[in-house]
Amino acid sequence: MLVSLTGVSGSGKSTLLFDILGREAEIYFGHSKEKPDHLEISGLENVSDIITIDQSPIGRTSRSNAATYTDVFSYIRDLYASLDESKKKKLLPKHFSFNVPGGRCEKCEGSGELTITMHFLPDVQVKCPVCHGRRFQKSILEVQYKGFSVSDILQMTIAEAAAVFCDMPPIMDRLTVLQKVGLGYLSLGQSATTLSGGEAQRIKLAKELGKRTSGHTLYLLDEPTTGLHPHDIKKLIALLNELVEHGNTVICVEHNLDVIAMSDWVVDFGPEGGDAGGEIIVQGTPETVAKTVRSQTGMCLRSILEAQNFTKGCFI
Repeated sequence: MLVSLTGVSGSGKSTLLFDILGREAEIYFGHSKEKPDHLEISGLENVSDIITIDQSPIGRTSRSNAATYTDVFSYIRDLYASLDESKKKKLLPKHFSFNVPGGRCEKCEGSGELTITMHFLPDVQVKCPVCHGRRFQKSILEVQYKGFSVSDILQMTIAEAAAVFCDMPPIMDRLTVLQKVGLGYLSLGQSATTLSGGEAQRIKLAKELGKRTSGHTLYLLDEPTTGLHPHDIKKLIALLNELVEHGNTVICVEHNLDVIAMSDWVVDFGPEGGDAGGEIIVQGTPETVAKTVRSQTGMCLRSILEAQNFTKGCFI
């Protein structure tokens, strides 16, 4: 099922999902060495694994980006190493990496920029005077695929790169998923430190969607619609439903009414936040929540469901 945890801010949604269920499940599946609390959580034996997709950064350095995190850059490097020009120069995939010595510009160590330390002011980033921001040595940039060097690829948006690699399934599969989560506008080489929490979470989701998993996986998401345009929210809902159709369960903390209305099950917290929170007001289908007078979420959800031609009923 696609399950939404709803309610006012501070009512206990994230505490239940991540601090209790997520933490205990990580211990249960051996992902954490912490000692379990004395909590009784039933049903974990019905799932094969748990994956938490939160809004924490995908990398803490400027070297991490969407291409490296989703592993699509590994396939791109393999492709460039297989070209005739690369074979003539005896170049290997590692030579097309900006993270290790070999083909990268050693002046900036593949970052494309230099950091100037300023006294009493924030450090300043300037374009590398040797590679002019292209990250690689001249001999590497001479190797091109369809007229593009590996540096050109990193500067492309995901949508532009998809047009270049349309006939390369391993690369295209991952780029397609990134586009499906609404990230076609991101540059492949854009630093992870410049991404918003919502963008980082969607990149993590895209990486998971790109995997071929078996069994019943429990996905925990933290407000995946944050910062999304309504058009992109529709794309995200389709992807979450795709996970469910593959036999998985998705539980997300959510405030977006469109996602809540499309959920299979809703657990609404309240009645207020802080010390006045922590109570489950109602749980059930969106229709059930919409009929519950005590639920503030239900009050807002009612008009959405009515607009979607749901049958009006008596409110309980």
